[in-house]
Amino acid sequence: MSAETLTTQETPKASNDPYTWGLGRRKSSIARVRVKPGTGNFMVNGKTFEEFFCTLQGRLRARAALVTAEAEGSYDVFCNVKGGGITGQADAVRLGLARALRKLNPALDEPFREEGLLTRDARMVERKKYGRRGARRGFQFSKR
Repeated sequence: MSAETLTTQETPKASNDPYTWGLGRRKSSIARVRVKPGTGNFMVNGKTFEEFFCTLQGRLRARAALVTAEAEGSYDVFCNVKGGGITGQADAVRLGLARALRKLNPALDEPFREEGLLTRDARMVERKKYGRRGARRGFQFSKR
C-alpha cells in the first residue's frame, strides 16, 4: 500500500484484526474508536459507557451514530479518548463511531450525512491576545 492511497483517517487493516477503526476529533479531544460485531458492549477508556458519560446529553451525543444506524445491540464499541472536556469527548466519539460504522456498511453514508454525523466540527478556542485578559475581553477600565 503506497503512502498516497493511505489518508490520515484510515489505518491499514491487518488480515486477522476483527475491529474496524474510526478516528474522531472535536475541539481538543481525540477519540480512537474500534467497532466489531457483538452484543452491544460499549467501553470508553476502560470504563462502561454510563460510567464515563455521566450526563444524559453526553450519552445521547456519543450514541447518535448507533441510533441512526439502528444497530444499538449489534456492535461492540471500544473507545480511547483523550484531551478536552466531556462535551468535546462525546462529540469526538460520535464522529469516530460514525466513520467506523460507515466503513462496515457504506450504505449508511447518506443517513449519517443527513444527520450531520460525518461532519468534523472545526471550531476551536480562539487564542488569547497580548494586552487583553482573554481572546477578546479587555482589562477593566478604571477612570479614577
